[in-house]
Amino acid sequence: MQPDKLAQEAIRHVSELTGLSVEAVTGFARDDSHWVVTVEAIELARVPSTMDVLGTFDVELSDDGTLLGFHRRERHRRSETGPS
Repeated sequence: MQPDKLAQEAIRHVSELTGLSVEAVTGFARDDSHWVVTVEAIELARVPSTMDVLGTFDVELSDDGTLLGFHRRERHRRSETGPS
């Protein structure tokens, strides 16, 4: 399966499993036996939107897009820039 199709599958899985609105695909890598697609989704919408809480999810997929694993790696505010 092409990378763009794998990314679409990851987005679909996150949306269906969590009910959350997916914001972006932020990572894509090949592990020993599968693909890992990193997806960010809005877990809690706030005003202003810079205070939204986003979840970062790793979705493990087979070469044909079958879901092999799924977990939330972290949560953070949209305004956080990460470690310096």
